[in-house]
Amino acid sequence: MTDVTVFVILMVVVLSAGFLMAHRGQARHRETLEEWGVAGRAFGNWTTWFLLGGSMYSAYTFIAVPALTYGIGAIGFFAVPFAIITAPLTFVLTTKIWSVAQRHGFLTHGEFAGARFGSRPLSALIAVTGILATMPYIAVQLISLQAILRTIGLGGELPLLAAVGVVSICTFRSGLRAPALLSIVKDVLLAWMLLTAVLMVAMFGGWDNTFHQAGQRLPAGLLLPDNGQLGFLTLVIGSALAIFAYPHALTGMLAAKDRATVRRNAAALPIYCLALALMALLGFFALARGVTPLDGDLNTVIPRMIQEYFPPWSAGVAYAALSIAALIPAAVMSIAAANCFTRSIYRPYLRPQSSPAEEARVSRWTSLAVKFGAVAFILLLDPAYSVELQLIGGVIILQTVPAAVLGLLTNWFHRKALIVGLLTGLAVGVVMLYNIPRLDATGRVAEAHFGGSSWSLGDGRTVYVGLVALAVNLLVTVAFTALLRLAGVPSGPDATRPEDYDTDTDDPRQRRLDALLDGLPRQTIH
Repeated sequence: MTDVTVFVILMVVVLSAGFLMAHRGQARHRETLEEWGVAGRAFGNWTTWFLLGGSMYSAYTFIAVPALTYGIGAIGFFAVPFAIITAPLTFVLTTKIWSVAQRHGFLTHGEFAGARFGSRPLSALIAVTGILATMPYIAVQLISLQAILRTIGLGGELPLLAAVGVVSICTFRSGLRAPALLSIVKDVLLAWMLLTAVLMVAMFGGWDNTFHQAGQRLPAGLLLPDNGQLGFLTLVIGSALAIFAYPHALTGMLAAKDRATVRRNAAALPIYCLALALMALLGFFALARGVTPLDGDLNTVIPRMIQEYFPPWSAGVAYAALSIAALIPAAVMSIAAANCFTRSIYRPYLRPQSSPAEEARVSRWTSLAVKFGAVAFILLLDPAYSVELQLIGGVIILQTVPAAVLGLLTNWFHRKALIVGLLTGLAVGVVMLYNIPRLDATGRVAEAHFGGSSWSLGDGRTVYVGLVALAVNLLVTVAFTALLRLAGVPSGPDATRPEDYDTDTDDPRQRRLDALLDGLPRQTIH
């Protein structure tokens, strides 16, 4: 009971501190979407660092990836190279979107694409796509939290309901500030958990012994087979491209106070890759030690390993760290999805004259709907590996890359071609996902549809569905753009200018809130 006691105490203290701190600061700005959704764009270096780590390196990293390496070996390491690749791309692309968003007050990819290509329908379509893609990603966090609660003895339906309830409370009132503050505590607790894990591995023979025993227990071995290389590579590339298009990735960066903060954090992101690689290796350690998941649920592998090999008080710390690592990204993701709805659908189509306070209120309630949508994904799909939920979300969000990501580099694409290409990519992706069966341990079909995100080529090789659908999307977009331009069909007006993509906070037309966390000098807002 020591581990449960420590876990409960830490969770109560951490969440209480987050709620109290989140309500401090400038009350006059609290009821705006700018404050609720991106914390007034006022976070400095350290807070941005912890927030990005908390939202991007989530329970997906600490629960789902080790479960994958435990179950099928080396292919689970696709998350490590894709995370490494994102760092230099983030350095280039995120500074551009941060600058143009600051100049025009954008909060979402949809707003940017709508302004860049002069199309409100395109903005709304990207918003809907972002919301749909975010739901399964939130589901990964909820499944991970459910696995932790089950491990400490809270079974049945209660864990999932508790997870939804806690995340809802975190986000409804406090907005982005609560997860930002909780991220700091999470990283401290995770650092302790990882140190304990390294010592644990050393005490049981080190990594050499771990690899030897794990290789004997895994029928296919630890190494990536020759016919698995294509699937691995497409997973890496697809995941690396998708991460920029997710709404929550943009939300964390837009909260930064200036371009220098964005650049510093992008340059330092590879540090988190070390933690990701270590967690993936712990899947091998659990396999080597014969850790048995609860009721065959591989998402409980890491919690069960902690339960068996950590000292009870340290296990309680680890459970709290993993639980917060699930709550933070779920909170940020629901905030980002709510921003998408409010800025690209509600305000343009339903209430053009809505006040800032009304926008914030609508986003709060939308964030609740998004989380319950994530619950529906859990109940309907029930995947063998929770990481598949994230990969399915990646198939969806990848279809916004031409407008939301490539749009940062060029406005050549025609708005109508972007819409046709996006819809075509979504159709191809969903049809392919529908026709992928899920196999059980004996190789028999357990479910006929939505069994994963890798399409079999018939010779043992697979390819990530998201990359195939994106290729079709790009082909259609380029072809239709060329045809529309040849036909003389005018494209939409570009509301941005080249200098918008390099602007910084010294631009006299920009207004931002004073810092509540990072010591930004106080300014008088006229």
